[in-house]
Order: sequence, then structure tokens, then C-alpha cells
Amino acid sequence: MKFGLFGFNMRPCVTPDAIAQVARAAEAAGFESMWGGEHLALADPQTPDSPLPPRTEFVDLISAVAFAGAHTRTLRFVTGILLITLRNPIILAKQVASLDALTGGRFTLGVGIGNLAFEFAAVGAPFASKGPRAEEAVAAMRALWSMERAEFHGRWFSFAGVRAEPRPAAGARMPIVWGGKSAYAFARAARSGDGWFGYALDLDATRRCIDGIRRACAKIGRSPAAIEISVTPKGSLDRDLARRYADLGVARIVLPPPGRDVDEAIRTISTAERDLIGRI
Repeated sequence: MKFGLFGFNMRPCVTPDAIAQVARAAEAAGFESMWGGEHLALADPQTPDSPLPPRTEFVDLISAVAFAGAHTRTLRFVTGILLITLRNPIILAKQVASLDALTGGRFTLGVGIGNLAFEFAAVGAPFASKGPRAEEAVAAMRALWSMERAEFHGRWFSFAGVRAEPRPAAGARMPIVWGGKSAYAFARAARSGDGWFGYALDLDATRRCIDGIRRACAKIGRSPAAIEISVTPKGSLDRDLARRYADLGVARIVLPPPGRDVDEAIRTISTAERDLIGRI
């Protein structure tokens, strides 16, 4: 079982010192990875469909990875998840390749499509057809990461005779982790993903999601073993519960945000080191 830690770009990790301290503590404790989520904009005043208060701080994921990567040596960083539908894939491909180079190959791109119409409107992104557009964006990025003179022609993105350096260490096989809990999300993971991430899932919800991913893989003849499952559990976690997640097929547990301030975060990390990491 691998262990990750969620929230390296949100409270308490919203200052340079806090991000560096928590990242170094997680690395020293034996965490394999740190994960960060995002919203580019929240409704103000908060509306029923907006998940968080408008003053919630999210440090930009790309910036946070670059900064935390400079303060660590072995820790992997994962965007879990980055809203790919709110970005231009050519620009994102450049950012991802640069992060992979700057961290020495310690970056994994986790993506999702988003579901907040006001957030799409705020950045001028179309809300319709966001699922297929996200998959096309991934295909466009893989073309940029692999071809000598990249060419891609899709419904939403098209280019030819271009090249962008640097490239990820894995080239077109840069790991892609999909988020989402619908049948459509499971199908996207089966078609173009190397992993899948679910946040705040109990055992029953985890079982349902993994079953959905396995069915989606079976439809296209792909082995479900090719999809690495990562889950942030719902509620408190102990060794017995961690083993039950592992029995379902979870390869990595991503612990929830570690605390309200840096001191509490360090204590949470120390507790995980003592009670979980290396004992499952």
C-alpha cells in the first residue's frame, strides 16, 4: 500500500514556509506522494452548487508543485485533480513537461472535467461536451509530448508542424490519473488513464467505483490492473480499515488535509508515520 497526503496547496499550505515544512515532513515520514485539488473560481456569495466559501484559498496547483518540488527530493506530486476543461491543452502540456523536468520526473497529472457552470463561465470555457473535450485535450498533449513534428486534428484542438520542449521523462506515457464517479468517468479512465482517484469514499462507495472501472475496462478489453486506484477515505483511518481498502483493490490511500495549521499538520503526519506507513 502506498500513502499520499492531500492538500499541499490549500490551508494550512498557503504560505511558502508552510508548503515547504509540510512537504519536507511528509517526505521524511515516508509518504510516497502529495496531492492537490483546485477551483479557479468560487461563487461569491456562495451558491448551493458552489462547494466551498468564496474566501477559500487555493494556491495555483502548477505553482505549488514547482515550489514544493524544489524543497523535496523523493516525494511525487499529483494534481488530484486539475480541471483540464478550463485550460488550453497546448499551454498545459508545456507546464506539465516543465514540472516533470523541474521535479526530476516526480510529477503525475491528475485531471477531471469539473461540474460548476459558473466556473466555466468565469474563464470563458464552454460547459457543453466537456467530457469528450477533456479526452481530446489529453490526446493532444500526448501528441505534443511524443512526435518529432507534432500534428493533431480534433474537434476542438488542431495543430501541425510544431514542437515543444522540454518533454516529460515518460514522453507520451506521462501518467494520467482521472477523477470522477460516474459511468462516463470510469469509461474515460479505462480508455485513456493510468490511474483513477476518488475523494472522500467509504468502503461501499469505493467498491462501487472499482466495480464500475472494471466493467468499463472489460468493455474495451483492457486489464483493470492497468488502472492504479487511489482513494481518500471518508472518516478516520486505522490499519485494519486501510487493509480493507487494499483488499478492494486500492493501491494508494491519500490521507485528507492534515490540519488547520502547520503544527497540527506535522502532528498528523507523525501519527500516520507511526500508525500506518510501512505497516500495511
